[in-house]
Amino acid sequence: MLGAITIVLGLTPLGIIPLGLINPTTMHIPVIVAGIAEGPVVGALVGLIFGIYSLLNAILRNASPVAFVFYNPLISVLPRILIGVTSYYAYTALKKVSSSKLRGLTQILWIAIIGFLSYLMYKNITTGASTLNITFVGVLIVLSVGLFIYSLKTTKEDFPIALGAFVGSMTNTVLVLGGIYLIYAQKYVEALNIPLDQAKSAILGVSITSGIPEAILSIIITTAVVKALKSGRG
Repeated sequence: MLGAITIVLGLTPLGIIPLGLINPTTMHIPVIVAGIAEGPVVGALVGLIFGIYSLLNAILRNASPVAFVFYNPLISVLPRILIGVTSYYAYTALKKVSSSKLRGLTQILWIAIIGFLSYLMYKNITTGASTLNITFVGVLIVLSVGLFIYSLKTTKEDFPIALGAFVGSMTNTVLVLGGIYLIYAQKYVEALNIPLDQAKSAILGVSITSGIPEAILSIIITTAVVKALKSGRG
């Protein structure tokens, strides 16, 4: 089911969340949810579905000048498989930390995320972003505030889930962009008409402008979904 959701996200506008200054993808989030909620094997299998979709999409549909980098399974498939694995182990590692420490970490986390989203809302309003952009940011702020308030009552699961989501998201970003830099740096910058000596800064810039917002989005959505799943089972 989560693998199917990943494909639907890729085939529809739901795969991109328009937040104004940034447009993070959501396609890796079902893989993270699978890893945390169902374990590393299920997470890896959902990641494999994501990876195969990325490979086929690059070959059959993608008209981007840099789509060729995803023809390589080391970039299009392997990082997607590892998303679910790293998410699970980061999540389980934090579950061993005492509840008192998790309480403080959880509250700091949600305050930081609310602060970032509030700044994003301010920039969207002052720069005249579309109503859709502002609405999406507003929804994320409300959801984050709700999770913060909920965390004041029960924080046992929040931070481990958040860390798992962050690690999983950054696994995707670092391995994909790192692979592009190591294997295709020259072809990548040539396709984008960028000087070779700027390849490192260009790829690093993408990892910061897209990777961090995607990680934050992953934390918000994954925490809400996994907590709902655990409540339903419990």
